[in-house]
Amino acid sequence: MYLVVIGWLYVVLMMSVAEASNTTGTVLGAIVTFFLYGLMPVTLVVYLMRTPQRRKAIKAREVEEDRARQSEQSEPHAQAHSAEPDAGGHAASATKTDGVAPVGKEPG
Repeated sequence: MYLVVIGWLYVVLMMSVAEASNTTGTVLGAIVTFFLYGLMPVTLVVYLMRTPQRRKAIKAREVEEDRARQSEQSEPHAQAHSAEPDAGGHAASATKTDGVAPVGKEPG
C-alpha cells in the first residue's frame, strides 16, 4: 500500500514541478496542484485503508482491559493497602489485658 502512496506522491511532485517551471504556470499553482492532487487524496485513502487495523487494535486493547479487570476482581487481596489510612471511622481497638478488671467485677 505504501509503495503506491510513494509512487503517487512522486508523480504529483513532478506535476507540480512542471507547473512551476512552465512559462504560463505559477508557483502558487504548483502548490495547489501538490495539495489537491497529492496530499489530500493520499491522506484520505491511507486513513480509509487503515480503518480495519485501527478497529482491530481497539478491540485488542478492550480485550486486554477486560482481562486485567477480571483478574483484578478475582484476586482482591493481591493489592497492598498498607500505605492507605483506615477509612472505617472507628478508633483502633487495643488488645485486652487481664491486669485491669471491668467495673463491678473482680479479676478471677
